[in-house]
Amino acid sequence: MSGGVDSSVAAALVKESGAETVGVFMRIYPDSLGGSEKRAQKIAQVLNIPFFILDLRKEFKEKIINYFLKEYKRGETPNPCVLCNKEIKFGLLLKQVKKMKAEFLATGHYARVQAQKLLKAKDKEKDQTYFLWQLEQKKLKHILFPVGGYTKKQVRNLAKEFKLPVLDIPESQEVCFIKNTCNDFLLKHLKKNPGDIINTKGKVIGQHNGLWFYTIGQRKGINISGKKPLYVLEKNIKKNILIVTESKKDLESKELIVKDINWIFGKAPKLPLDIMAKVRYRTCSSRAKIIKDAKTKKYKVVFDKSQRAITSGQSIVFYKGGELLGGGIIL
Repeated sequence: MSGGVDSSVAAALVKESGAETVGVFMRIYPDSLGGSEKRAQKIAQVLNIPFFILDLRKEFKEKIINYFLKEYKRGETPNPCVLCNKEIKFGLLLKQVKKMKAEFLATGHYARVQAQKLLKAKDKEKDQTYFLWQLEQKKLKHILFPVGGYTKKQVRNLAKEFKLPVLDIPESQEVCFIKNTCNDFLLKHLKKNPGDIINTKGKVIGQHNGLWFYTIGQRKGINISGKKPLYVLEKNIKKNILIVTESKKDLESKELIVKDINWIFGKAPKLPLDIMAKVRYRTCSSRAKIIKDAKTKKYKVVFDKSQRAITSGQSIVFYKGGELLGGGIIL
């Protein structure tokens, strides 16, 4: 229970089903980011269920925040929510609730589990399966997603019906441990590391403050005036150089290499495989084929249509219809 609308309604639905229900709140932030713990406790009182607090601040810092900073320092653009789901929510938390003799862990994620398959949520705008590709069968059988079969509007209506004091709570942000902007957070922890900005012809046209403040495809924040907007094309970590382009076409690509693939069913399907794939959360799925390069032994994803600003460190996920097959990290 995070104290938000989705997990609160999930708890109410579990209790309404007749199951013995216990609320668990995870302390994961090094600093307090508001009254979410008190809200979760109040909601547990409204639902008349036991409430426990699990302090995972040390583990969250080690496994998620340190990873986030290390990857940015390497020039990658990581997705901490994916790792948090694997290591914290469906890792340490799931292990802890099993010790409490719980049969299932229910969360407020917008996703569905049916017949050992991980499926997209009913609400396609809120679907969160993109962040769940590192789950596996042995964990899925202990997980419930009670709100996955509802739209966000229906969930808010259910919150009213259950008389839960959560309707004035704003939507949670994607990276929970960042108070303001990602750049503010990176500036605090990684500081500045100035270097040259060059164009595609190799001409130095400005200075950057540190490569970790930029991501592929970025337009705002380059701070170089000109007739045409500039886009981040590449980051040369060894030389500390930021390469920019005026052409959006330079950002397009049909292929990528993927590492650390996880298949929800535990074993790789026969390749090549036609799938639908997403290279970032807020994009539509596109037709693609997964192949394994005979020479390099690396996995390659080839799209039918060009994708814009494919970014190393981000997740790519694979779908067949409404089913999430798995995913990997873009290399």
